[in-house]
Order: sequence, then C-alpha cells, then structure tokens
Amino acid sequence: MGTLANNYVFKALENYPYDLEEVMEALNYALSYDDKNTMALTLMGKVYAEKLYRYEDAIGYYKTALGENINAFEVYAPYINTLLWNEDYKEAANFIDFAITIKGSDKALLYLKKAILYEQLKQYKKALTFIKLANEYTYNSEFMDTVNEEKTRIKGKISKKKKVKSSKKGKKRKKKKK
Repeated sequence: MGTLANNYVFKALENYPYDLEEVMEALNYALSYDDKNTMALTLMGKVYAEKLYRYEDAIGYYKTALGENINAFEVYAPYINTLLWNEDYKEAANFIDFAITIKGSDKALLYLKKAILYEQLKQYKKALTFIKLANEYTYNSEFMDTVNEEKTRIKGKISKKKKVKSSKKGKKRKKKKK
C-alpha cells in the first residue's frame, strides 16, 4: 500500500512545479492509497499555497501532515512560509519556537524563518539576532550564502530607516532656525 502511494508521490515531486496537472493527478492517487502520507499532504499544501494562493486550504494540509507525524520535517518550511504569507505571525512564531525544540529539525532554517518573521514585523534588529543564530547553526556553504543574503537585505532596510529619520530631523531643525 505504501509503495504504490510513494510511487505517485515521486511522480508528483518529479513534475512539480512544471506540470501541475500531472502533479495533482499523482497526488490525488497517492492520497487515495494513503491519506496519511505526509509527503503527499505537504506537496498538496504547496500547490494550494504557492500556485493557487489558497493559504487556509494549504494550512489545513500541513496541519494534517503534522498531526500524522510531528517529525515530518518536509512540512516545516512550507508551513511557516504559508503562515507568513497569510500574516499569521503569532502562529508562525509559536510553531517556529516549537519546531526548534524537535530533535533533528533544521535549526538554521528555523532561525532564518524567525528572522524573516521579525523582518516582516519591521523589527530589524531582532531579525538580525536570529540571522546570527541561523549562521551559528549552518553547516554548509550554500545555506550560509542564503543566510548572508538575508542579512544584507535586512541591514539595507535598517539603513533606509535611519536615513528617513535623519532627513526628517534635519527638516525640523531648519524650520526652528527660521
């Protein structure tokens, strides 16, 4: 039973995101053979979130997968992304905090997601704190590059914020002199 479902999951993975018709057909077959297959549920959630922008439906698939197996690490990143896109910041923060405690979870990725969460909340200094933690838990050069790109982007936002504040102060000073 699991083998046939997995074959359809592999077919769906091979075709995602290029042939969504094939992906959906394969996922429907996979889930008809094994409605608890976490990989199939995750990929179905990704289709709903990334291609159809139906975040609530996607979140439902992710929660079902996590209810089946909390160690289904393939769910973590797309679930967090969807929560962030749907502006469910408190739920995203709570899930990230929980996921960090799970043995075997990708701590670097989770801290990076936490940094992105705080970036979206415009708490840039706090975001940089989590970038530092993501760097600490990164053990490959490729992901290190990703973390550094995020860091540069966030730092760029801090610089812009300071420039706007300082230019407003300069205008106030000029008005007072007159």
